[in-house]
Amino acid sequence: MTLALPAPDLAPRLLGAVLTVRGVSGRVTETEAYSPDDPASHSFPGPTARNAAMFGPAGHAYVYRSYGIHWCLNVVGLPGHAVLIRALEPLSGLDQMRARRGPGRPLCLGPGMLAQALGITEADNHRAFGPPDFALIPDPPERWLSGPRIGITKAADWPHRFGLIGARHSRRF
Repeated sequence: MTLALPAPDLAPRLLGAVLTVRGVSGRVTETEAYSPDDPASHSFPGPTARNAAMFGPAGHAYVYRSYGIHWCLNVVGLPGHAVLIRALEPLSGLDQMRARRGPGRPLCLGPGMLAQALGITEADNHRAFGPPDFALIPDPPERWLSGPRIGITKAADWPHRFGLIGARHSRRF
């Protein structure tokens, strides 16, 4: 699967993919697309030191801190395009995920929780996706939903949030 796509085209194609990060993995159940013409996108003002990864090669990670608290993981598509990985269905390394998130807490039901469960840090920014320890293996779904994005104020009504139909490990549409 090519990752060099506009974010709104790439986002639904990442659904169902298995994301593996240093021994823990999960199936992507929810994504959000961000592109340079999108006022909610970090790439909207053009290249900066913070968003440089968004303008780098396709198939690399753009990792940023949200609200100064949580790391968020994105997959870079075309220059200025990135797809936020919003939710995962945990598949392996659940003990590590639970240790990172704490007992009884949801593991991967939001971008900050997901990044914490996977052990994503600033060191992963600009990192290329590839086996064995930072891999994104596609398994495109046959059916998915799209709807408005959540957690943002600008262009929130754009239907650039995508989810697997029937996935327990994602937010409701």
